[in-house]
Amino acid sequence: MIKKILLGLTVAAFTFAGGALAQQSGIKRTPLQKIEFPDGYVTITGIAEVQPGGTAGRHTHPGIETGYVLEGEADLIVEGKTQHLKAGDSYSIPTGAIHDVKVSGDKPFKVLGIYVVDKTKPLATPAP
Repeated sequence: MIKKILLGLTVAAFTFAGGALAQQSGIKRTPLQKIEFPDGYVTITGIAEVQPGGTAGRHTHPGIETGYVLEGEADLIVEGKTQHLKAGDSYSIPTGAIHDVKVSGDKPFKVLGIYVVDKTKPLATPAP
């Protein structure tokens, strides 16, 4: 019962955080799992998807993000430096780094993202 409640709260929290970003961008987030680890942090795994021609919107995370590209192509821009990503590539983004994704091509850009973030802060914060 407690696990179901925690899973429900996790889904709600991830959806809210993703929803806040989605309102100003074209990102869709689907939560998969949340683990309270390491101490003081939470590890969140989810699928993030941006449609062709779209962007994720400039934002930061209160911890690291790492991921694996499942499909599509995009430019990952981390603090002004651009890295082109395609299916099969992996990436990492340091704590607090301002970043964005700009999708190229005619397919959605879909990643399996893993966030290890400070559990007292929101998953993502929009950046100017």
